[in-house]
Amino acid sequence: MSTPLLISLMLGAALALAAFSVWRLYQELGKAETIYRDRPPPGFRLLWPVINVFANTFGPLLSAAREAALLARLRKGGQEYALTPRQFFAGKLVSMLVASSVVWLLAGELSLLGLLLAATLGFMYPDIWLNDHTKARNLAILKAMPFFLDIVTLSIEAGMNLTGGMQKAVERTKPGPLMLEINRVLRDVRAGKPRVEALRDLADRLDFAPVSSLVSALVQGELMGSSLGPVLRAQSDQRRTERFQRAEKLAMEAPVKMLGPLIMFIFPCTFIVLGFPIVMKFMASGL
Repeated sequence: MSTPLLISLMLGAALALAAFSVWRLYQELGKAETIYRDRPPPGFRLLWPVINVFANTFGPLLSAAREAALLARLRKGGQEYALTPRQFFAGKLVSMLVASSVVWLLAGELSLLGLLLAATLGFMYPDIWLNDHTKARNLAILKAMPFFLDIVTLSIEAGMNLTGGMQKAVERTKPGPLMLEINRVLRDVRAGKPRVEALRDLADRLDFAPVSSLVSALVQGELMGSSLGPVLRAQSDQRRTERFQRAEKLAMEAPVKMLGPLIMFIFPCTFIVLGFPIVMKFMASGL
C-alpha cells in the first residue's frame, strides 16, 4: 500500500472518529429532563439540543447568586418549569452566536464593532423577551383578578371556606396565568402545606403588587379570624379601580406618544405638500 493512500485512510478514519465523538457528545449533553417539565418557549425549542449542550458546558460558570436571581425571574414569568437558570443562560449564549452569525452572513464584511453590537443585542434578547412576557402575564393576571375575586366572595358568602371558594372560582374562570397559580396553591394545600404558607409562596413567586396586596389581606384575615367576604369584596373593587386607572393613564399617554411620529413623519410630509406649489410658483416667476 502506498504512503499517500495510507495517510488518506488514516486521515479519513480520524475524521470519522472525531465526527462520531462530536455526535455522541451532542447526544449526551443535549439531553434534558422532560418528564416533570413544561415545554420550552418556541424560541428555545428551535435549538433545544444546542441550548442543552451549552447549558451543560457553560452552566457551571453561573454563580449561586446569579442562578438564584435568574430562577426568581423565571418564576415570576411563569417559566420555572419550562427553563432552568442554566438553560436560560445557555439560550443567551446561543442567541448571541446566532445574531452575530446572521449579521456577518448578511452584511458580508463587517467591522469588529458591528459584530460586538450584534452579539450584545443577541445576548440581551432573551432578557428582553422574558421582561415582555412577564409584563404581559402580569397584565393578564390583573385583568382576571376582579372576576375571580367575585366568584370567591360569592362562594364564601354562600358558606364555603376559602379553599373551596378558590376551587369553585378556578372551575368558573377562564384558563390563564392566574388560574395556573391558584391551581398551584390548591395543590400545595392538598399536599399538606398550610394555606397561609401556600398563599405567601404565591406572593413570593409572582412578586406583583396587586397579588401581594391580596395575599396580605387574606393572610391577615386568616390569622385574625375575621370574615373574608368583605375583605375579598374590597380587594375586587380595588382591582377594578386599578384597571380603570391604568386604562385612563394609557389614554392620557397616547397624545404624548403620538408627538414623536407626528413631528418626525407627518409634519414634514404636510409641509412638503403645502410648500411644493409655492416653491414652484416662485421658481417659475424667477425669484
